[in-house]
Amino acid sequence: MSPVPAGQRVLSGMRPTGQLHLGNYHGALRNWVDLQFQYECFFFVADWHALTTGYEDTRNLPDYIHEMLVDWLAAGIDPGVATIFIQSQVPEHAELHLLLSMITPLGWLERVPTYKDQQEQLKEKDLATYGFLGYPLLQSADILLYRPTFVPVGEDQVAHVEITREIARRFNHLYGREPDFEVKAERAIKELGGRNVALYRQARKQFQEAGDTAALERGRSLVTSNTRITMADRERLLGYLEGGNVSILPEPQVLLTATPKVPGLDGRKMSKSYGNIIGLREDPDSVSRKLKAMTTDPARVRRTDPGDPAKCPVFDLHKIHSDEPTREWAANGCRSAGIGCLECKKPLIDKVVAEISVIRERAREYQENPELVNNIVDEGASKARDAARETLDEVRRAMNLRAG
Repeated sequence: MSPVPAGQRVLSGMRPTGQLHLGNYHGALRNWVDLQFQYECFFFVADWHALTTGYEDTRNLPDYIHEMLVDWLAAGIDPGVATIFIQSQVPEHAELHLLLSMITPLGWLERVPTYKDQQEQLKEKDLATYGFLGYPLLQSADILLYRPTFVPVGEDQVAHVEITREIARRFNHLYGREPDFEVKAERAIKELGGRNVALYRQARKQFQEAGDTAALERGRSLVTSNTRITMADRERLLGYLEGGNVSILPEPQVLLTATPKVPGLDGRKMSKSYGNIIGLREDPDSVSRKLKAMTTDPARVRRTDPGDPAKCPVFDLHKIHSDEPTREWAANGCRSAGIGCLECKKPLIDKVVAEISVIRERAREYQENPELVNNIVDEGASKARDAARETLDEVRRAMNLRAG
């Protein structure tokens, strides 16, 4: 396994909704499991975000948090590699949210695409609250607090990262005047190591004295590809290269992740609100019964009717779980009516049950030892607070507030 590159940090979180389902797993969690061995990863339970739409009844919130943490651990998130914590246990999230609220134009929050969409979808709830309007800003604070290089998202979430970038840009424009910037930048140059020191100085001189944009790009590449320097030093060197100053809150990059279509039992998107899910730790017999009854191509009324795999939600699950020969067998059998729907489902059921059984087995240790989960998130909160305090100290200094 290759070492995790220094300064390359990833941050992501989930709202606690209790036990997760296959849609959560294949839509995000499975990707997290892979990312934790490629980057320094911070994964958090976004319990304050759960309050933005569910503030009126929080009785089940502690159970939801615990069950989701068990699912993460059982799915393969390794607390020895990744930092796992609960948002509300790191109060720095709230402080940065407050400070950023002082500079964020109201119109930026009102234009977030999901703001009006969720108001429409959740008409039965009273969402005329400051917390609901401000949740994208809290999300931005969650991200910027850890100064990650990447935020893994699907295409539908890119807008949330973009507003975060805009807020970081505005903050840096207002306050990006770090004390002793040149001294710190010169110290950071030496951390580039060996020949890179001379190459960086050469690129900086060529750009600032002659406007050589090719030299600027060489210098940028030299800095961003270097795994020896910290995120803070990377931003200092990029600013120094261009003759500017430091980005106190670096703009995170989108790490666009492939999000497979995970259909629910009725063909719609798998969602608890639709009641069409397969739980990540569901009983195998229940999984088998549900999949046997799952909606298929409506054109296949009788066993002898040919179907279209593109119109069958069962085939979408085959795309996720089955190997290429099995997918070809299922697609050809469907089109020719050579196999029936139950026959098509059989290898899929076997695969899903096997996957869930592994997760159920791993979960047992955490279910039987709840203190083990508590210890993991306590340790994670401690690590997260160390990183968060470092950012907030710089933010406070930049805003001429007394550091904590």
